[in-house]
Amino acid sequence: MTSHDHPATSYSLAVDIGGTFTDISLMDRVSGHVWRAKTPSIAADPSRAFMNGVEAVLADSGVTPGDLAQVLHGTTVATNMMLEAKGARTALVTTRGFRHVLAIGRQDIPRKANLYSWVKPPRPVPTSRIVEVDERVAAGGAVLADLDEASVAAAVATLRDMDVEAVGVCLLHAYANPDHERRVAEILRRELPDLAITCSTDILPVVREYERSLATVLNAQVMPGVSKYVERLETRLSEAKVQSPLLLMQSNGGVAGTEAIRSGPALTALSGPAAGVVGARAIAAECGIKDLITVDIGGTSADICLIKDGDIGLTQKGSIGEWPLPLPMVDMVTIGAGGGSIAALSDGPLTVGPSSAGAVPGPAAYGKGGTRPTVTDAHVALGHLPLKLLNGAMTLDAEAAETAITSHVSKPLGLGLHDAARGILAIANNHMVGAIRLVSVERGHDPRDFTLVPFGGAGPLHGCALAELLGMRRVMVPPAPGLLCADGLLVADLKSEFSQALPEAGPVDQAVGDEIVAALEQRAKAWLDGEAVPQELRERRAVVLLRFRGQGGEIAVPWSASSEATCEAFRVAHRALYGFVLNAPIEMVTLRVEAAGRTPSSDRPALRPAKAGEAQNQVVHFESGSCDTPIIDRATLGANATLEGPVIVTQLDATTVIPPGWSADVHASGAMILTRKDPAE
Repeated sequence: MTSHDHPATSYSLAVDIGGTFTDISLMDRVSGHVWRAKTPSIAADPSRAFMNGVEAVLADSGVTPGDLAQVLHGTTVATNMMLEAKGARTALVTTRGFRHVLAIGRQDIPRKANLYSWVKPPRPVPTSRIVEVDERVAAGGAVLADLDEASVAAAVATLRDMDVEAVGVCLLHAYANPDHERRVAEILRRELPDLAITCSTDILPVVREYERSLATVLNAQVMPGVSKYVERLETRLSEAKVQSPLLLMQSNGGVAGTEAIRSGPALTALSGPAAGVVGARAIAAECGIKDLITVDIGGTSADICLIKDGDIGLTQKGSIGEWPLPLPMVDMVTIGAGGGSIAALSDGPLTVGPSSAGAVPGPAAYGKGGTRPTVTDAHVALGHLPLKLLNGAMTLDAEAAETAITSHVSKPLGLGLHDAARGILAIANNHMVGAIRLVSVERGHDPRDFTLVPFGGAGPLHGCALAELLGMRRVMVPPAPGLLCADGLLVADLKSEFSQALPEAGPVDQAVGDEIVAALEQRAKAWLDGEAVPQELRERRAVVLLRFRGQGGEIAVPWSASSEATCEAFRVAHRALYGFVLNAPIEMVTLRVEAAGRTPSSDRPALRPAKAGEAQNQVVHFESGSCDTPIIDRATLGANATLEGPVIVTQLDATTVIPPGWSADVHASGAMILTRKDPAE
């Protein structure tokens, strides 16, 4: 069954699995109505939490499994295996003389590392599991030495003795001529049928041997685990009588079918965060907002992304943990700052994060054994959070939060409880502001020209404070900020990229580029045909990666009908990014065609009229002073409702703090638009 070949029903279901909770959204694409649910994640078997969530939302909605047209999923299975080095035992096959490419790596060190004490981390595949074969292809694609199949047979014997589960094949300059690499993979699949095999030309056919080798081995390493996980999901769905196709979120902000994910699981490395960005863009568009900065704050990390003119930028300079992973992915910055980030005194100064209390034991206020103060505990101590969460299903322990802050921060620093709590939040907020400046100011954008969109379970707690630090005047809180990654899956397009690196970087040649783009367009068309995407829902866009001669990195710009227009677009992009242009020739490095099968838009029903409800009050300790503050259930707010800060707005999945000096207007989409008043008003 293809991605667009599904029963004639209107229901799409999305499941996003996080470290603490699994979020589920079910949409009727005809009426636009959405049902949502949260269920605890199960680290030992995420597929169980997946099905628990599916069953919960189907029971709530009355929709039967056979009514589902699509099941969409955001997963961190591949990400966690990469970060925790828990993937399959993997080997690498490469060209003779190049087995140390991974070990050598690059000459740079991590930005925050000490130049004199940094130790290069162990590689995903040690040199002892790298096997060489005899062959040689020139940078231009010419065969300098034929593939010696006897050396491949010897490699097979060696791999058999290594007891590996997966093999990556990355031969020198295979991006220019993949014949040898494909032949090696063919022999390996024939002789070692139980192993997962990844070719570099299938996962990343571009220049730079180190990054290409890393992407190949990381993909191979997670392939068996992801394949088993996907198979388990499909089995559970089938047993539950769900016959609709399963689509998984990719790092590029689009979804793909299970076959594509089985062969390229590394494509899901930023699956969850990418879905949230897509969801934020969709809600912002309903509010007429095209320029936004998203901040996804969870329990452990914060993911920041800038969207200009409604366009989610992609990068091939991303990384997973300590490893560069130059696959197309949503351009975002991730830092260790979240609700579970631990506040500690380290040789004097107060630090917050990146260490996290996680889900277990969690913040002290959760009452699960945590004793160290966290960002969440600071919010509890200041009254930012009501003591009942998740519609009353969870009770916070304010005394435990205050004790943790007093013992570990307040007393050692000689501060009052509330000053210490505000200090914890100030440090956490400034960490996030630094990351926001990385995607805005350092790339030529003034954050004051953008709307801040905080989401995730902790995002709306920090939204107004972050905006004030950045001089931003507007914040948009989505209708379900804590479940936005699941909602984003519902509006994500089917997506894939097809790249071709030039044998040698050279001048921008229109004829050469057009020929490569035409070939990539054919590959994109074949993929769209295979996914049965209707003609009216197809989109294709060609981009080119350019650089000034002598530079080591490229910038992607649209491939235009003339080389002059393409070069001018590059100069404009370079000036915006770096503040200058060079008087040097422009070189063409890689061409890429981005193909998409658009998801038809669904009209969301306008927000229902406000429900009757009484606000409760709680003392909240703002920086400007303590005051009795109303706590309002968001479900009681109708379209065009207005609120004047200070006020705390609660809902199932998040809590929004609206401090003094801010007001809120409820949009018909359900989003809250928060506006900072001019001090003169």
